[in-house]
Amino acid sequence: MKKKILFGIGAVVIAAVCVCIFSLSKAGSTYYYSQIDNSKMEQVESRGGVINFSGSMDYSYTLFSYDENGKGKDITFGASRELKEDAFIRLTIMPIRGVLEWEEVQYDELPAAVQDQFSNNPN
Repeated sequence: MKKKILFGIGAVVIAAVCVCIFSLSKAGSTYYYSQIDNSKMEQVESRGGVINFSGSMDYSYTLFSYDENGKGKDITFGASRELKEDAFIRLTIMPIRGVLEWEEVQYDELPAAVQDQFSNNPN
Protein backbone atom coordinates (compact mmCIF):
# COMPACT_ATOMS: atom_id res chain seq x y z
CA MET A 1 0.00 0.00 0.00
CA LYS A 2 2.82 2.44 0.87
CA LYS A 3 4.53 1.70 -2.44
CA LYS A 4 1.37 2.63 -4.36
CA ILE A 5 1.03 5.89 -2.46
CA LEU A 6 4.70 6.77 -2.99
CA PHE A 7 4.43 5.84 -6.67
CA GLY A 8 1.32 8.05 -7.03
CA ILE A 9 2.99 11.00 -5.32
CA GLY A 10 6.10 10.56 -7.47
CA ALA A 11 4.01 10.50 -10.65
CA VAL A 12 2.19 13.69 -9.64
CA VAL A 13 5.48 15.45 -8.83
CA ILE A 14 7.00 14.42 -12.18
CA ALA A 15 3.90 15.58 -14.06
CA ALA A 16 3.94 18.93 -12.21
CA VAL A 17 7.63 19.45 -13.04
CA CYS A 18 6.97 18.69 -16.73
CA VAL A 19 4.07 21.16 -16.84
CA CYS A 20 6.21 23.85 -15.18
CA ILE A 21 9.09 23.32 -17.59
CA PHE A 22 6.77 23.48 -20.61
CA SER A 23 4.95 26.58 -19.39
CA LEU A 24 8.20 28.42 -18.57
CA SER A 25 9.84 27.55 -21.87
CA LYS A 26 9.01 29.27 -25.14
CA ALA A 27 7.78 26.05 -26.76
CA GLY A 28 4.67 26.78 -28.81
CA SER A 29 5.38 30.50 -28.95
CA THR A 30 4.87 32.70 -32.00
CA TYR A 31 6.54 35.91 -33.09
CA TYR A 32 4.62 39.05 -33.99
CA TYR A 33 6.16 42.28 -35.25
CA SER A 34 5.05 45.84 -34.74
CA GLN A 35 6.21 49.44 -34.81
CA ILE A 36 6.03 51.59 -31.69
CA ASP A 37 3.42 54.33 -31.71
CA ASN A 38 3.44 56.10 -28.36
CA SER A 39 0.01 57.58 -29.06
CA LYS A 40 -1.27 54.00 -28.55
CA MET A 41 0.37 53.81 -25.11
CA GLU A 42 -1.46 54.18 -21.82
CA GLN A 43 0.24 54.86 -18.52
CA VAL A 44 -1.11 52.39 -15.97
CA GLU A 45 -1.47 53.46 -12.37
CA SER A 46 -1.21 51.05 -9.47
CA ARG A 47 -4.63 50.05 -8.21
CA GLY A 48 -3.20 49.20 -4.80
CA GLY A 49 -3.88 45.91 -3.11
CA VAL A 50 -1.58 43.20 -1.93
CA ILE A 51 -0.85 41.65 -5.33
CA ASN A 52 0.11 43.75 -8.35
CA PHE A 53 -0.95 41.59 -11.30
CA SER A 54 0.61 43.93 -13.84
CA GLY A 55 4.01 43.59 -12.15
CA SER A 56 6.23 46.61 -12.64
CA MET A 57 4.75 47.32 -16.08
CA ASP A 58 3.81 51.00 -15.85
CA TYR A 59 2.98 51.35 -19.56
CA SER A 60 0.44 49.42 -21.61
CA TYR A 61 0.66 49.32 -25.41
CA THR A 62 -2.00 48.10 -27.81
CA LEU A 63 -0.44 47.90 -31.26
CA PHE A 64 -1.47 46.34 -34.53
CA SER A 65 1.08 43.57 -35.10
CA TYR A 66 1.87 41.09 -37.86
CA ASP A 67 2.95 37.46 -37.78
CA GLU A 68 5.70 36.20 -40.12
CA ASN A 69 3.11 35.71 -42.89
CA GLY A 70 1.83 39.28 -42.70
CA LYS A 71 -1.44 38.43 -40.96
CA GLY A 72 -2.26 41.15 -38.44
CA LYS A 73 -4.12 41.67 -35.17
CA ASP A 74 -4.14 44.00 -32.19
CA ILE A 75 -1.88 42.89 -29.34
CA THR A 76 -1.68 44.44 -25.88
CA PHE A 77 1.49 44.17 -23.81
CA GLY A 78 3.18 45.93 -20.92
CA ALA A 79 6.50 47.71 -20.65
CA SER A 80 8.36 49.14 -17.70
CA ARG A 81 9.25 52.30 -19.63
CA GLU A 82 8.10 54.35 -22.60
CA LEU A 83 9.47 52.73 -25.75
CA LYS A 84 11.33 54.52 -28.56
CA GLU A 85 8.91 56.05 -31.08
CA ASP A 86 8.84 54.28 -34.48
CA ALA A 87 11.15 51.47 -33.31
CA PHE A 88 10.35 48.00 -34.66
CA ILE A 89 9.77 45.27 -32.09
CA ARG A 90 9.37 41.50 -32.07
CA LEU A 91 6.84 40.16 -29.58
CA THR A 92 7.11 36.58 -28.34
CA ILE A 93 3.57 35.35 -27.73
CA MET A 94 2.38 32.10 -26.22
CA PRO A 95 -1.22 30.86 -26.12
CA ILE A 96 -2.92 31.48 -22.77
CA ARG A 97 0.12 33.30 -21.30
CA GLY A 98 0.08 36.12 -23.84
CA VAL A 99 3.15 38.27 -24.52
CA LEU A 100 6.22 36.74 -22.88
CA GLU A 101 8.73 39.37 -24.01
CA TRP A 102 9.46 42.05 -26.56
CA GLU A 103 12.71 42.94 -28.26
CA GLU A 104 13.66 45.87 -30.47
CA VAL A 105 14.72 44.76 -33.97
CA GLN A 106 15.94 46.52 -37.10
CA TYR A 107 13.79 46.88 -40.22
CA ASP A 108 15.98 44.44 -42.18
CA GLU A 109 15.42 41.79 -39.46
CA LEU A 110 11.67 41.77 -40.15
CA PRO A 111 10.30 38.92 -42.30
CA ALA A 112 9.63 39.99 -45.91
CA ALA A 113 5.85 39.74 -45.49
CA VAL A 114 6.04 42.06 -42.49
CA GLN A 115 8.32 44.54 -44.28
CA ASP A 116 5.65 44.81 -46.99
CA GLN A 117 3.14 45.92 -44.34
CA PHE A 118 5.26 48.86 -43.24
CA SER A 119 5.45 51.56 -45.88
CA ASN A 120 7.87 53.55 -43.72
CA ASN A 121 11.36 52.17 -44.35
CA PRO A 122 13.76 54.01 -42.00
CA ASN A 123 16.77 53.48 -44.31
